[in-house]
Amino acid sequence: MTPPAEESITIRPARPEDAEGIAFVHATSWRETYGRFVEDPDASPWFAVEPRIGMWRSNLAEDVFSTMVAVAGDRIVGFAAVQQTTDADAVRPEELTMLYVLAAAHGSGAGQGLLDAVLGERPASLWVAADNPRARAFYRRNGFIPDGAQSSFGPMEETVRLVR
Repeated sequence: MTPPAEESITIRPARPEDAEGIAFVHATSWRETYGRFVEDPDASPWFAVEPRIGMWRSNLAEDVFSTMVAVAGDRIVGFAAVQQTTDADAVRPEELTMLYVLAAAHGSGAGQGLLDAVLGERPASLWVAADNPRARAFYRRNGFIPDGAQSSFGPMEETVRLVR
């Protein structure tokens, strides 16, 4: 769903009524990006929309993250979320916890608009799949570099932490 030329991307703060749209983008973009890491994406709970709806209703109601959405027409095509890092061992004051854009909206400027709106040029950390060259190139263009920390999450066997 690449937005038509006359349909621009609007970036705005997320609202409680966006929970279903964010959950759809969250699950769908995970399937598009990480579905190759599991044997049967249709059977994997990581790619289910329904559980994410409740999670996002709660996140938005409780203001867990600073969340922005990218909207094309009346449809959410991406979102980004940042939170303060208060752990004693935090490497940056904020963490970009999520930035997802539907594959059909890649190249539309939604990802860059979301990153700019939710974080600007502030220092932050984030985790990304080691085997996600598109995301890693995007973050590199935005000044993020690996700091050597590695972990795993969900279907991703290796994630790396990036900082700026």
